[in-house]
Amino acid sequence: MDISRRALMGGAVAGGAMALSPATAMAANAQNSVAPPAPVGPDGKTTLTADQALALLKEGNRRYIADSPALGPISRQRRLAIAQSQAPFATLVSCSDSRVGPEQLFGRGLGELFIVRNAGNTVSSNQALGSLEYAVAVLGTPLVVVLGHERCGAVDAAVKVVKDNASFPGSIGRMVEPIIPAALAARSDGTINLDNAIRANVRRTVEQLRNAVEPVLLEPQRQGRLKVVGAYYDLDTGEVDFFDEP
Repeated sequence: MDISRRALMGGAVAGGAMALSPATAMAANAQNSVAPPAPVGPDGKTTLTADQALALLKEGNRRYIADSPALGPISRQRRLAIAQSQAPFATLVSCSDSRVGPEQLFGRGLGELFIVRNAGNTVSSNQALGSLEYAVAVLGTPLVVVLGHERCGAVDAAVKVVKDNASFPGSIGRMVEPIIPAALAARSDGTINLDNAIRANVRRTVEQLRNAVEPVLLEPQRQGRLKVVGAYYDLDTGEVDFFDEP
């Protein structure tokens, strides 16, 4: 029987793949583990406190950085379980940037994160702020995270407006306007560091929410049922820095 070298090599590779060491097999299983959904109470809302919710996000990001992310619940069973109602445990105000996917960064699944996304992660529009208020007042999320990120194009555009008097077509210019104060705040000796402006933009939104005049946001914070946190995502490392915690 004529057995080709290619066939022999294919068999060797297959045999090697089957003979995984226990350590390698454990690592593979860890990478494919499924995180259980966050607990929900009889009222149909999360039972997590703000600190517990934040701890879950931090742990999920640690696993993401280590290339062993837990997969959030996204099965058919999970889809059917939340089809009639939702009980997210955190609200994310995140940028529209395609490189920033909150569920992936934190290893969470369907129905767990209520995400308000727009370029520059602001809440300057009624749609964004109203969505966030709905998540807190109606869905009962105990945690709001304002998530900026490295090399944010919207903040960079605001920096260009301040530095170079740049203008942008269509609605882009109006979109950038709420971010300009952050660019101004980050200016030092006539220069603006983009990362500083991005963090300043997060801080402005965080302060806006912490000092909200709307009772639906202010009262739960006064009562200790809601926390607003500012964070920065590093595109290169995958790390989320929760740099502004109350």
